[in-house]
Amino acid sequence: MSTTTSSRLLRLLSLLQTRKDWPGGELAERLEVSARTVRRDVDRLRELGYPIRATMGTGGGYQLGVGAALPPLLLDDEEAVAVAVGLRTAAQGGVRGIEETSVRALAKLLMVLPSRLRRRVEALGGFTVPVPGGGPVVGADVLALVAGVCRDGERLRFDYERHDGTVARRVTEPHRLVSRGRLWYLVAWDNERDDWRTFRVDRMRPLTPTGPRVPPRDPPAQGVAAYLAERMNFHMWPHRARVRLFVDAEEAERRGIGAYGRLEPEDADSCVLEVAGDSLRMMACYLAMLDVEMRVEEPGELRAEMAALSERLRRAAG
Repeated sequence: MSTTTSSRLLRLLSLLQTRKDWPGGELAERLEVSARTVRRDVDRLRELGYPIRATMGTGGGYQLGVGAALPPLLLDDEEAVAVAVGLRTAAQGGVRGIEETSVRALAKLLMVLPSRLRRRVEALGGFTVPVPGGGPVVGADVLALVAGVCRDGERLRFDYERHDGTVARRVTEPHRLVSRGRLWYLVAWDNERDDWRTFRVDRMRPLTPTGPRVPPRDPPAQGVAAYLAERMNFHMWPHRARVRLFVDAEEAERRGIGAYGRLEPEDADSCVLEVAGDSLRMMACYLAMLDVEMRVEEPGELRAEMAALSERLRRAAG
């Protein structure tokens, strides 16, 4: 088999793994070959153990199915190291139920890694010290289910636990999973609210069966990661405030204050910071740490918390 054919087979396999169904014509266009060549390449992959189903007629195409055994997997050097590092990280927790299997898979991978790559992975493990983190973890089965629904473009129903502990039924069109810190978030279109929303996956209890399949929606205009960051910094919290800062918006951004909320330019000497938080007391504390003169415009309860904090600090200073 020529190098060109081998490379094309890898590209074809990579495409088949990215979504559930591929029309033959679209695969041929992506690979810049004829439909006949695609059919021959699919036959070659089948001979290598990859279960690929074909449907004929209008709208026909190819689908990578589930086989009886895991087919051969080809990794370059950097991919092999990345997989080993990922398995080592997974073994330390964060996703419930895969710690032991991650250790077993890592042991198998280390057995077949070339010595030059094994040394890189072992050096990473030998000279880093993991600190187990607290907080919630998500079940591997839930994470896999949600990822599959995102991939297949299906609706997902689930019971969701809110901040206050109450549970509500949600019907969504999942778009992407996002990992932030040790938590996983789902960015999805909420059918009842007719808008994009974010959900913590550890608070979700998916209901099966999933479906039906729905046409893909355009993602949030600012991008998934930026949308999630905005939701986490502002929209997800029960308390909000407006604070006037006596520096211009450019200076506030330079000092990193924009990471605490949304900055609105006002004039050459001031700007407004919109912030949100889980409690007014915590908001008073982190606002007090900002090295800038300010005035709380609203709410009045935050002004009272900051006054109480000021008096407490004055007493502590003697």
